[in-house]
Amino acid sequence: MPAMMKAAIFVEPGRIEIDDKPIPEIGPNDALMRVTTTTICGTDVHILKGEYPVERGLTIGHEPVGVIEKLGANVKGYREGQRVIAGAICPSFTSYACQDDCCAQDGGHHGHGYKPMGGWRFGNTIDGAQAEYLLVPDAQANLSPVPDGLTDEQVLMCPDIMSTGFAGAESAGIKIGDTVAVFAQGPIGLCATAGARLRGAGLVIAVDGVDERLAMAKQMGADVTLDFRKVDVVEEILKLTGGRGVDAAIEALGLQQTFESALRVLKPGGTLSSLGVYSEDLTIPLGAFCAGLGDHKIVTSLCPGGKERMRRLMSIIAAGRLDLGPMVTHRYALENIVEAYDLFSHQRDGVLKVAIQAG
Repeated sequence: MPAMMKAAIFVEPGRIEIDDKPIPEIGPNDALMRVTTTTICGTDVHILKGEYPVERGLTIGHEPVGVIEKLGANVKGYREGQRVIAGAICPSFTSYACQDDCCAQDGGHHGHGYKPMGGWRFGNTIDGAQAEYLLVPDAQANLSPVPDGLTDEQVLMCPDIMSTGFAGAESAGIKIGDTVAVFAQGPIGLCATAGARLRGAGLVIAVDGVDERLAMAKQMGADVTLDFRKVDVVEEILKLTGGRGVDAAIEALGLQQTFESALRVLKPGGTLSSLGVYSEDLTIPLGAFCAGLGDHKIVTSLCPGGKERMRRLMSIIAAGRLDLGPMVTHRYALENIVEAYDLFSHQRDGVLKVAIQAG
């Protein structure tokens, strides 16, 4: 086995480059994954732009599909050569936060055990998945075997965007027959649209301004698509609901405009489920907020991780309930990832998700 590997590292704001790094040495609770396929997330673009700070020299990426190369001495029930994924959020499952059902906010074994976004380690606090090899911490809790017959691209969405999008629908408390509006049909919004349909929504309304994304939203389960370039979406949604408003609105972009629109279309007592990564302070409009007396709920979610979450998501795909393969619109080799970042960050050529083939 070689001593060095190729990895996409954060150099400085505006620069992520391929470089050589040592292959990680694993501890007794870890596993070494040989990455076969990974992808680029919108959060990685926030890192590239300097909008989310990480250490210089860190390997980026948090969506790994691969093969177990080596297992730590304490990791049982797996075998080398086994195909696996690991969630973007890889908690220890031993902290106070984890045992309080807040695994994504895992603060580790010190102090009170809570840390905002602490469960997000890959490409944030430890080296990530855009590399030939990846150290998976607490592997017993975080490695999930890929069912036979599923390809890398079929399960590529599970570690992050499927888990996140579904979490948006779950946090919204969608019930059978609900009306749901999903603002922004990027990869996470598309998964939220699919999640709303799978949870039993009676009417799913998808909002975006890109033709290809609106068409994909139909494939993911949207009943109605609205193009914000052509219509006043708040007015249209209120018209579609007879002035009542939607039971749940999911915001999947992270902008003031989409957040505000999501709030404006909520019925009294409705839920705004926010999935966006925000780069600026938000302002809540008084009228839409009913002066704080509208019985609204505003909830946020960071995607759930762990092997059981991944198993459940892959079971949906294996059962044919949902096919996220069409969301992979472009493919690049790892050595060409800088070019892939340029395409993805500028949203050219109808890109949705890019498969990065590492091995």
